[in-house]
Amino acid sequence: MSTGSSKTSIYAAMAANVAIGIAKFVGAYISGSSAMLSEGIHSVVDSVNEVLLLYGLKQSEAEPSEDYPLGRAQELYFWSLMVAVLIFALGGGISIFQGVRSLQFPEAASDPLVSYGVLIAAAVFEGAALTVSIREFNKQQTDPDIGLWKAIGKSKDPSAFIVIVEDTAALMGLVIAFGGVWLSEHTGNPFYDAIASISIGLLLTVVSIALVAKTKGLLVGQSASPETRESINNLVLSDEAVSDSDSPITLHLGPQDVMLALNIEFKDELSADQIEAAVRRIEKNIRSSHDDVKRIFIEAASVD
Repeated sequence: MSTGSSKTSIYAAMAANVAIGIAKFVGAYISGSSAMLSEGIHSVVDSVNEVLLLYGLKQSEAEPSEDYPLGRAQELYFWSLMVAVLIFALGGGISIFQGVRSLQFPEAASDPLVSYGVLIAAAVFEGAALTVSIREFNKQQTDPDIGLWKAIGKSKDPSAFIVIVEDTAALMGLVIAFGGVWLSEHTGNPFYDAIASISIGLLLTVVSIALVAKTKGLLVGQSASPETRESINNLVLSDEAVSDSDSPITLHLGPQDVMLALNIEFKDELSADQIEAAVRRIEKNIRSSHDDVKRIFIEAASVD
């Protein structure tokens, strides 16, 4: 996904979360609903997360320097990991704490119609933000037959898939909050509202753990897709000057920034000038087919 598409999704989600968050806190203040308060906290956390993702995108665009010779593309992965941790620490933790506190000191909620109105409006805004995020994400997919969640699993762009996961979790949280408010109103028991708050916290915790696992893998250093590695290997072996080659070593420094290392055995009868020409030719062919491969390191050596 291009940076522009990622930013469009993030800005759409941020606008929705800010507006929804204000409405949720007002609704929580009027109604006294614990689940509504948890949803307000959820929106605040999501808004902070979008700011961090934008900051990570900005930092990742920095040009290489003496201190950072490979650039700072991995900044996006670091801040995405921070986002995942914040979802757990603030979103999940505070929501669970608020729900437990409501169980210990139950208070009957008032004006449930306010809560219903806020939750329905929030669902509309969250749904619109999610639609924008999915549309921008799908624009960059090369395989139209792959499902959304499978594509997210293969994606190396956390600024894209985190927004989709957040918006999906937000919609699920709204359904839980609506159920808690409705059950509390119809039974007169605030227990259900508190349970809804705890459930929202557990939902965010599960989402956070999944995102931490995904972003940790990216930060540690994941290779390009098997299809990309196979394509590069075929391009190398198809060159007339190559007699053999090790499997390519790839590393995602960023969503569109792949570093490639090749160990190539050239034919014995080639001169130094011919090998040099072959290296330039191979690099050109790889870059023309894979524009996300930004750095190529080729070692001419024996292949075991």
